[in-house]
Amino acid sequence: MEDRIAILKKASVIALVGNAVLALAKLAAGLVGGSLAVLGDGIDSSTDVVISVMTLVTARIVGKPGDKEHPYGHARAETIATTVLSFIVFFAGAQLFFGAVSGIIAGEMPELPSRLSIYVTVLSIAGKIALAYSQEYYGKKSGSAMLVANAKNMKGDVVTSASVLAGLTCTFLLRLPLLDRIAAILVSLWILKNALGIFREANEELMDGSAGSGPYASVFQAVASVNGAINPHRTRIRRLGAELMVDLDIEVDPEMSVAAAHDVALSVERAIKRNLPEVYDVIVHVEPAGNLEAGERYGLKPGDQGDEA
Repeated sequence: MEDRIAILKKASVIALVGNAVLALAKLAAGLVGGSLAVLGDGIDSSTDVVISVMTLVTARIVGKPGDKEHPYGHARAETIATTVLSFIVFFAGAQLFFGAVSGIIAGEMPELPSRLSIYVTVLSIAGKIALAYSQEYYGKKSGSAMLVANAKNMKGDVVTSASVLAGLTCTFLLRLPLLDRIAAILVSLWILKNALGIFREANEELMDGSAGSGPYASVFQAVASVNGAINPHRTRIRRLGAELMVDLDIEVDPEMSVAAAHDVALSVERAIKRNLPEVYDVIVHVEPAGNLEAGERYGLKPGDQGDEA
């Protein structure tokens, strides 16, 4: 856990410094150069600065061990932060969209942006590519959904800046300042799309949605390797940040002693943790073989896993 927290902090500092430099450059270029698209791109990068600060704060929270109030630990703080991140990105995109559209509706005739806007945008594209891949690298290394989401957001920023550059180029070549506002609208729509994607992924975890078929396959393989463990069912997996919680029922010989059945359950737990190192805890409920309970809630059996991909 300590290594993971160190990675989160390192990635956050890199993103914070890099985004702060790029945001200031684009805001200045947008204001001085008279480009609404570049200004909007700068606002988007400013939200990345806020995100980096949020990641630093979250890294301190998720590193805390479980306590009486939070027996499952504090890993969900990362998921909550990711949800907040999606709202920040959405707000920035909506502001840019309405600003550009209202300018067109009002019939405002902006001046031609300066070439400074183009130079700063090229610099922004190079910087964002480097930052995006650094966040993705550290996100995969630490298993952080928040860093991976931030990397996805930054890759969107690369496309955003590329769109701004294309719009600026056409604006200069055709001498049509209106194209800058149109580029700003396209940028805002891309930002809104990214925000909705980040929210959807975070919401799935908050709602204890499917972890995909891979972890389930590993659980059933682990149970199959334990002598005496029969018919794993009502298996449910939920994600807590970078960790997994596994809950399942198994059946054992009804003539088996309680102590022997307990040993089988412990063996199942150890086997699952070997197959899935990211598992936080395993809850195994033991039943006699052939037990049928009509009122059992939904949970996967080995034959169901293919439907959950």
